[in-house]
Amino acid sequence: MESIQRISRDKAKQFMFDRNIPPILQVKRGESFVIETEDGYEGLIRTSDRLPIPEHIPRMHSAGLWGNPVAGPIYVQGAKKGDVLAMTIEKIIVDDQGATCFEPGFGALHDSKRWSDCSGPYTRIIKHLPGPSGTMRDGKGVFSDKVSWNLRPFIGTVGVAPELEVEPSVVTQGAWGGNIDCRDIKEGTTLYLNCYNDGGLLFVGDAHASQADTEFSGAADETRAEITLRCEVVKNKHISNPRLEKSDSIIAVCSSRPLEDAVTTAMLDMMEWMVTDYGLDQKDAYLHLTIDPDVRVHVYQMVPKLSYTAGVEIPKSHLVH
Repeated sequence: MESIQRISRDKAKQFMFDRNIPPILQVKRGESFVIETEDGYEGLIRTSDRLPIPEHIPRMHSAGLWGNPVAGPIYVQGAKKGDVLAMTIEKIIVDDQGATCFEPGFGALHDSKRWSDCSGPYTRIIKHLPGPSGTMRDGKGVFSDKVSWNLRPFIGTVGVAPELEVEPSVVTQGAWGGNIDCRDIKEGTTLYLNCYNDGGLLFVGDAHASQADTEFSGAADETRAEITLRCEVVKNKHISNPRLEKSDSIIAVCSSRPLEDAVTTAMLDMMEWMVTDYGLDQKDAYLHLTIDPDVRVHVYQMVPKLSYTAGVEIPKSHLVH
């Protein structure tokens, strides 16, 4: 049996989406491969006394471009510029702990007098306990001795190299992906992204064990992970923004500012998807997004200094005509 290809954690340390970086791995279409990702703090905050300050995270000195190391680029054979890359998440096994922090000068309350305790620096370690699988892919997150919840692991930063730009992995988002912190990029989901270069040039990192909608403080349960993926290619197709396909629904995603622009664009992208790929009449698509009670709007990320990421979701069972 052919062994599965793997990117080790010590090699998952890129901080830019850049087409000029040589591929770290080459995979066939449909081939499963594994990425060992580092957490968004570069593995430098593992105890509660390690605060998010430059003395502990030297890259914080670099004018806000630090954080969220990613593995890549990954070259997918058969993917060409002008295609769409379809990345399916087969498994996400997170570490036995995660960290969340209030970073000085960052987050919704960093300069609040009323909420001065929330300005930082502050670190909270979240313990992860195994679930029925014996791993943390379906485990528990221990917030305190009285409160815990089911972990819901997902990939926070993922994208392809843009055609011309070089984009940092922590503070930018766009049609090519980026630090979009979308909770639905999880096991069983397929993420669709345009290919702006041959091979797709995929980057993946920044796993989160759990996160609330909006990621209000600017940091989730940041954790190391072992992620199993496979990629397919949709030939000669272009989409306006990232798309997600779950087993029973589809989601149009957009990152923009202000928030209403992200939501409106996601709505229009969903209409385009419903009409072009599912054959719905324009009027029916418009009405679904107005009166269908199972259509949901998600605000995945609403963090200062970043674009806001919104998603519009509709069940597949409603996509009939």
